[in-house]
Amino acid sequence: MRRSREFDATVKYGVRTAQPDLVVHVRRGDEGEPGPRVGLIVAKSVGSAVDRHRVSRRLRHAVAGMLTDLDHRDQVVIRALPTSRQVSSTWLEQELRRGLRRAFERAGTDR
Repeated sequence: MRRSREFDATVKYGVRTAQPDLVVHVRRGDEGEPGPRVGLIVAKSVGSAVDRHRVSRRLRHAVAGMLTDLDHRDQVVIRALPTSRQVSSTWLEQELRRGLRRAFERAGTDR
């Protein structure tokens, strides 16, 4: 995702699940929208610029392996919490998978 209106719509109208180090928002878009679309929010509270970029890279890498599991209409926003800079990449990936699974269950949609 690149546009703030896509982020806003996903966060406002999507299903939210919280994990210890991440918050995942999922929204199923309209049929005409390309996708899946994924956006990251890594705020200054996560740490220095180096820390934020490291967390972003780790999350992008984790999401890349999951894109084939998502529907082409899915929109996902991942918000990194400050504790995300202290955990391993494997742990972040597990939390992301768990958050996505719970969000889709709550939304009542299949992946």
